Amino acid sequence: MDPTFADGQYLIVDQLSQRFEEPKRDSVIIFKYPKDKTKFFIKRVIGLPGETVEIKDGVVTIVLKDGIATTLSEPFVADGNKKLEDFTSDPLSADEYFVLGDNRLGSLDSRSWGPVTADLIVGRPLFRLLPATSFHFLPGDFSR
Repeated sequence: MDPTFADGQYLIVDQLSQRFEEPKRDSVIIFKYPKDKTKFFIKRVIGLPGETVEIKDGVVTIVLKDGIATTLSEPFVADGNKKLEDFTSDPLSADEYFVLGDNRLGSLDSRSWGPVTADLIVGRPLFRLLPATSFHFLPGDFSR
């Protein structure tokens, strides 16, 4: 999730609020890796249930449930999307989320292994504590 998060940072994870509210677009979540549930990943929510995610010529577009397409503004992306391969997801089911890393060119995410189901979501980063110089409440959250 570089540049938003780096290896070695210490996070306090909010595991409670995800039981009462659905993840929002652009929010950061921590979840069990769908291919190995003993591992945890941190990624950004891009697609919500019922939507389709399209990447074409480096532009990420969401096709909403009603068929209206909206292009995302992503100031948190590390390397831009210009070199991304074109991609179109299947429509997400009622309990699925499409996630991408902020370092898109080096990220293992929903483009590789598919959507994350709601039952795999553990929570969201509440505080970044270490290193102390990068202390932050709700780090990486652009959904507020």
